[in-house]
Amino acid sequence: MSRIAKKPISIPSGVKVEYKSGNLVVQGPKGELSRVLPDVIKVETRDGQIIVEGDFNKKAVRMQAGLAHALIDNMIKGVSQGYVKELEIIGVGYRAQMQGGNLSLQLGFSHPVVYTAPQGIKVQTPKPNQIVIEGIDKEKVGDVAAQIRAILPPEPYKGKGIRYKGEYVRRKLGKAVTK
Repeated sequence: MSRIAKKPISIPSGVKVEYKSGNLVVQGPKGELSRVLPDVIKVETRDGQIIVEGDFNKKAVRMQAGLAHALIDNMIKGVSQGYVKELEIIGVGYRAQMQGGNLSLQLGFSHPVVYTAPQGIKVQTPKPNQIVIEGIDKEKVGDVAAQIRAILPPEPYKGKGIRYKGEYVRRKLGKAVTK
């Protein structure tokens, strides 16, 4: 059995968890998330804690237990604290700005690239070269950040492009060094 699934998940104050026939609903101060869990997994709440249960003698249950535990933990953290991803834009003349609810990116193309964030995700540009993505669903926040980064990933020669904050881009020397 997964070692992570053995640990109970504590429910912080202000968060309400409901489990009915395979559907888990988590409500908190930031919003509400729901997810359908596999039939082989059962969730029980006791004394302010969530316990993942099932017949752990079967391989299918053991495979799903750790995943279910991690998903439930991420849901609880999302509705209580939320998730944030930050992106940096590196390059002369590259910038981002919000136009209404859309993110407009000037990245050296012949036209601005416009990105519309899905519902439940908040995108901000505190500086022209910084993008902040916030939301309660960890999966959606990471997916939006990856989609924006994929518009112009950092290139290895000058390091220009969109990268995660603190991401290290390994630089290549170029042809001037090779002889």
